[in-house]
Amino acid sequence: MELRDESRHKFNDDPRFWLLRFRGPIFFFLIVITLIGVYAAGRVPISVFPETNFPRVVIGVDNGVMPVEQMQVTITKPIEDAVNAVPGLVTVRSTTSRGSAEVSLFFDWNVDMFRTLQLVDAALGTVRQTLPATATITTNRLTFATFPIIGYSLTTDRLSQTQLWELATYELKPPLNRVQGVATVTVQGGKISEFHLVPSLARMQNAGVTMLDLVSAVQASNIIDSPGLYEANHQLILGLVGAQVHDADALGRLVVKTTASGAPVHVSDVAAVEPGVMPVYTTVTAGNKQAVLLNITRQPASNTVAVADAVAAKVQDLRKILPAGVSLEPYYDQSELVRGSIRSVRDAILIGLALASLVLFLFLGDWTSSLIAALVIPVTIAITILFLWIIGESFNLMTLGGLAAAIGLVIDDAIVVVENIVLHRDAGESRVKAARLALREITVPLIGSTITPVVVFLPLISVTGVTGSFFRALAVTMTAALLTSLLLALTWTPGLSLTLLRANRGTRTTSHSRQSRLMTRVLSWHESALQWAFRRPLLLGGLCLLLVVGSGFAYLGLGSDQLPEMDEGGFIVDYIMPAGSSLTETNRVLEHVDQILRSLPEVESTSRRTGLQMGLAAVTEANTGDITVKLKSHRGRGIDEVMADARAEIKKTEPELDIEFTQVLQDMIGDLSNAPEPIQIKIFSNNSDLLSQLGPRIGDAIGKIPGVVDVQNGIENTLSGPATVFQVDPVVAARMGFTPQEIAEDATTILDGVTTTDPLIANGRPYTVRVRLGDETRQSLDTIENTVFNSSTGKPEFPAAGAKGNVYVNIEDKNEIARFDAKTHTQLSVWPLTGCDSPSGLAFDPAGRRLFSVCDGGKMVVTSADTGRVLALPAIGDGPDAAAYDPQHKLAFSSNGQSGNLTVVDASKPEYPVLQTVTTEKGARTMALDPVSGRIYLATAKFGPAPAPTPEHPRTRPSVLPGTFTILVVAK
Repeated sequence: MELRDESRHKFNDDPRFWLLRFRGPIFFFLIVITLIGVYAAGRVPISVFPETNFPRVVIGVDNGVMPVEQMQVTITKPIEDAVNAVPGLVTVRSTTSRGSAEVSLFFDWNVDMFRTLQLVDAALGTVRQTLPATATITTNRLTFATFPIIGYSLTTDRLSQTQLWELATYELKPPLNRVQGVATVTVQGGKISEFHLVPSLARMQNAGVTMLDLVSAVQASNIIDSPGLYEANHQLILGLVGAQVHDADALGRLVVKTTASGAPVHVSDVAAVEPGVMPVYTTVTAGNKQAVLLNITRQPASNTVAVADAVAAKVQDLRKILPAGVSLEPYYDQSELVRGSIRSVRDAILIGLALASLVLFLFLGDWTSSLIAALVIPVTIAITILFLWIIGESFNLMTLGGLAAAIGLVIDDAIVVVENIVLHRDAGESRVKAARLALREITVPLIGSTITPVVVFLPLISVTGVTGSFFRALAVTMTAALLTSLLLALTWTPGLSLTLLRANRGTRTTSHSRQSRLMTRVLSWHESALQWAFRRPLLLGGLCLLLVVGSGFAYLGLGSDQLPEMDEGGFIVDYIMPAGSSLTETNRVLEHVDQILRSLPEVESTSRRTGLQMGLAAVTEANTGDITVKLKSHRGRGIDEVMADARAEIKKTEPELDIEFTQVLQDMIGDLSNAPEPIQIKIFSNNSDLLSQLGPRIGDAIGKIPGVVDVQNGIENTLSGPATVFQVDPVVAARMGFTPQEIAEDATTILDGVTTTDPLIANGRPYTVRVRLGDETRQSLDTIENTVFNSSTGKPEFPAAGAKGNVYVNIEDKNEIARFDAKTHTQLSVWPLTGCDSPSGLAFDPAGRRLFSVCDGGKMVVTSADTGRVLALPAIGDGPDAAAYDPQHKLAFSSNGQSGNLTVVDASKPEYPVLQTVTTEKGARTMALDPVSGRIYLATAKFGPAPAPTPEHPRTRPSVLPGTFTILVVAK
């Protein structure tokens, strides 16, 4: 009867018990919060690492192939000085190479990096106007989202590399860029299509066209501009003025110049218009095939797994439109590691649930107690996830690890509460009284046991640096889970016990009389162990001391690392060839390295970048790069064994190659913190020679330490390649009519080529127009040195020395006469020779300050040596070549090789009449005057037939017959 009465009034006893009165609202509130947490689980971003604003800004500079010394003085140093005033700046480090520089700015961890980036851009704005106009500057704030989360390789056996690049750039990149959560899609590799103007030096010489003329003509013609708007027919219409070309034929029809006779010289007259590719010194391969890589980065707040899934779905659609023979395959997928972590946490939760339920059932013999403990864990996880969503955290290795680690503590709280309630129930108490007594007994110990690990983890929130950002996420997750577990242990768990736990159907028993046989045996063992320990206190103390000492030795023997050892399913091989190694030699070595890697049975695929890197890198050389190795999912060996085998084989067969093996995530963290090596030793000195000596010595010493596998001495891995300096002699250049700038431009047309400012738009795509000489001019240093150019100042002909230190020169192709100062080597004046075509010979009258220029078209032009004013145009013969002036008799002479005569002009009269035309011989064009005797000496010979004209030599000359050379003497 007593048991029946208790059962009848089991919910009515002690109505003042708060849990009995508020059990319904508590259940409702926690179930709602749980459902919201389940919803939040689908909204929490997923990434590998916690979102971290690294206090680092990288300034990248690209300035062609400027020498290192000049880059350092004119670009790197001014940028360092400009950004030094940015608030919060701690350290500035820079790396300068040929034509490129990387300036890393390190700030305090407490600064606002969004505002700091704006301040850096403002500081660069103040110095940008003092930098070379050709320098391109970029600034980047570094986060984990800076690096690609997924990469695809595009290979083919049928298409060219230009077609493959255009396919990736114009067909694949735009739709991938539009995928939700994608930040950027970077295309690496392939060859970029261009239009090349390949000049013919012979044609340019004959037409009097220079490289500068050719480039300027394309830039001045291939334009489109708007003069403004006008109204007509009730509409506002935009006016456009342009001469844009859209194909190679139209580009060839552009006019470079007009001759004196009014004939246009077209681009195609002096250069061949051909399709070409941008000259690059990089190589990209995938599986030992030339490839184009598409590297995809996510937006900072996006979900790594969701973005990867969306990209994979889009790629699946894009594969349907790929041409036959083109393959698009992933070579790197960061989301696989995240998926593995999520699976691990899921497994930890399920295993924890199963083990907790099993333990409770075995020791308590009550399946309802197991059910109560099982219901606690999902609620705890859901509420913790809701908290992470509210504070803006993500699912990453640290938060997921925190959840997995907290499962054990959460289960422990549930077991303690349920076991204590069951213990009181089995002692004969009602469920309500059992719950009340259990809470009275365990509330204080439960709070203490929960607060203790919370207090241990909370200080980690204040740690700064990369380590702090990781531990902060771990500490926040575990603290939230533990506090949630404590709240549920005091409300949810006893509330469920009131509802689900079976009432005691037997008679009142002692506290342990109803324990299961297994529990009885465990308690017996425990009692025996305690009695043994109490009887031997000294032995117990010695064992404890031994454990403490052993723990100390174990601590000293443990290694340390940024991340725990893990198998990411792939690794990176960073490599450096000796400084100055050519791209051909680097490719030869790396092809063998690629074969070694692909021969390993665990390797699924490889992709290689030479002269490029997978992540953000402003400074690269043709002898550096990296290889991404993707391993098979199911393999017999771990990643460390695979890397060790590959390292040993590569170092044995290619000893000149400096290599470093690292997993992808470790490489990413090293690059973000500018510490790509696990250990860095920095040596500071203003003496560069001393640094060059100490670096290799220290590197060799460190390499002998056991356990060290990769060493970079800071010298061999930072040297740029050799350089050939073509030193311009200003005196000789001025004498030939060149400026140093013009010589530099001409040299550029041999090697990389000179690009025009505006591209050629064809089929809606921009193509760079590049003026670049043929491959034959850059086969060797000799071919480069022996290339002949025209001067922009024209094609100089005969000079004449005047008074006052002046030198006069006829400019044949421009129909001009130039005056130079022989002392300062500067050009003083340029005068047009009106009425003259192709001036050649030139003579000077020192007394009358006159110049006599002989021209094609049967004209001699007499000009003032002081003003350049044309004084007269006396008629002469055809094909003049030389001019002379006799100051004693005031006569001017013109040797006319084509008409075979000598024209004598009376320079003493203002009309400049022709006194006589002396018959000589055809070809008698070279002339000399003896000022004492007044005799004229002419050289001539007999000539054979002229060779047939060619496009390169349209104006051919007849050949001289052997033994016919003659000197003609003409006297009064």
